[in-house]
Amino acid sequence: MHPILIAFATSPDRGQGLARDMRVRWALEELGIAYDVQLLTFAEMKEPAHRARHPFGQIPTYEEGDLRLFESGAIILHLAEQHPGLLPADADGRMHAIVWMFAALNTVEPPIVERSMAWVLEREQPWYAQRLVMLDERVRRRLDELSARLGDGPWLDGAFSAGDLLMVSVLLRLKSSGIVDEFPLLAAYVARATARPAYQRAFAAQLAVFQNQQRQQPPH
Repeated sequence: MHPILIAFATSPDRGQGLARDMRVRWALEELGIAYDVQLLTFAEMKEPAHRARHPFGQIPTYEEGDLRLFESGAIILHLAEQHPGLLPADADGRMHAIVWMFAALNTVEPPIVERSMAWVLEREQPWYAQRLVMLDERVRRRLDELSARLGDGPWLDGAFSAGDLLMVSVLLRLKSSGIVDEFPLLAAYVARATARPAYQRAFAAQLAVFQNQQRQQPPH
């Protein structure tokens, strides 16, 4: 039996590859792992059956026999440890890649998510424009530091790794803002990663889910 990725039936990003199940799809494609996908609606995500997999009722989750995992970073770390391709073979290189996984999720992503949630929840408020300036400054500070560390190298630390996969997934959340384009080294980094065949396969699969859902909706 193939492992099962539980993903959005109707992704909130409208098929743009920004939802966190996309990260796991990408890792599975990079590692050449055949997998099945189970799609859940937002209502089904909050039902007891899914909360048994994910206590917070979110997406994605991953099932491999009796093993059930949630949190995209933990799922990707498990996959990378079980299959060659996303973590270096040497111990030091492996830990460097894992450090970048944590940096992507714990250091770079939080200000990006805060910015996006402010747009969702506060954009109609009178203070939003002023708050956005502060949020953008925080994001730019992180991107400036990341760009300095990346330099002219193709990837963050040696060969492409799970650290790069997660970092690029995080940076893609800024796609509509244009902020990444202000940092040419990071823009080129994202372009290199998203040109990888594994990313293209994962994106096509995720987009196909959204398009299929659109076709199934009754006409207005």
